[in-house]
Amino acid sequence: MQVRRRETGLLSCRTAASVALVALLSQVAAGFAQDSSLLPDNHTFSSGYRFVELSGEELFANVCQGCHMVDAAGATGAASYPSLVGNQNLEASSYPIYLIVNGRRAMPPFGDMMSDDQIAAVVNYLRTHFGNNYQDAVTASDVKGARRINAAGTQN
Repeated sequence: MQVRRRETGLLSCRTAASVALVALLSQVAAGFAQDSSLLPDNHTFSSGYRFVELSGEELFANVCQGCHMVDAAGATGAASYPSLVGNQNLEASSYPIYLIVNGRRAMPPFGDMMSDDQIAAVVNYLRTHFGNNYQDAVTASDVKGARRINAAGTQN
């Protein structure tokens, strides 16, 4: 009988600890979810293969920052994600268009998942934020032209 009480007491302790841990993690997750200072004003989430976000800010927040981080400073770990802060590679607008459409190394291609307008929006956002000041705007026509060149087998 004494052994059963001890086992029951141990199970109750483990159950209580598990419940406490789940409650604590729920509170931490809720705290992160409520910190909207890092999110755009309009929260959207794509549920299918194609992204529904339209603005460059929304696309960056919901697509790019997962690897490049919220401050665009990049990360190193399982792969290396370059910093987009003050990035001189963004000066030639064809370079980020090509990367977003086709991907490279650890970056997957997003060309099938984004429209020409979406790619232009996120490229323009990156080129005018995070210490970048490249004011020559990319248009959907620029992206469409880059796709045609890529389809023909010629690199940008």
